[in-house]
Amino acid sequence: MKTTAKSKWEIVSEIELVYKPGIKNTHRPKVTSSRSAYQLAVRCWDPDKIEFIEQFKILLLNQSNTVLGLYEVSSGGLTGTVVDIRLVFSAALKAGATGIIMIHNHPSGRTAPSRPDTCITRKVGEAGRLLDILLLDHLIITPESFYSFADDGAL
Repeated sequence: MKTTAKSKWEIVSEIELVYKPGIKNTHRPKVTSSRSAYQLAVRCWDPDKIEFIEQFKILLLNQSNTVLGLYEVSSGGLTGTVVDIRLVFSAALKAGATGIIMIHNHPSGRTAPSRPDTCITRKVGEAGRLLDILLLDHLIITPESFYSFADDGAL
């Protein structure tokens, strides 16, 4: 039987997953409530953008709700941004997160969730259950206030 050499497209590229924390776990902030998550988010948000363009970020958390990192999933326009849930979970998986908190701003200053906000919350929650990565909350933030899906019982 004759063996043929494999074409390059037939060979799966090697993927290496590496997590290199740049800070000790004891120096990382811990999320204890929706308010503490909001305070972390506002502190990390670009003040020149929070009331200008919509951005979507996730807080990556370990089992004890210690922050592993903040990842910007997307940055959009004045009234919306596109969220690819594959990017949400690729970041969560790479960081070894067991929980995530989704956060996005509303440049309008209103914190009421829109229909797309509710839809992406549902989709990410369902996907997270399959991967054992809990969606702990989804915050809609402005410089002065926030809305929490978890506090409102909407998760």
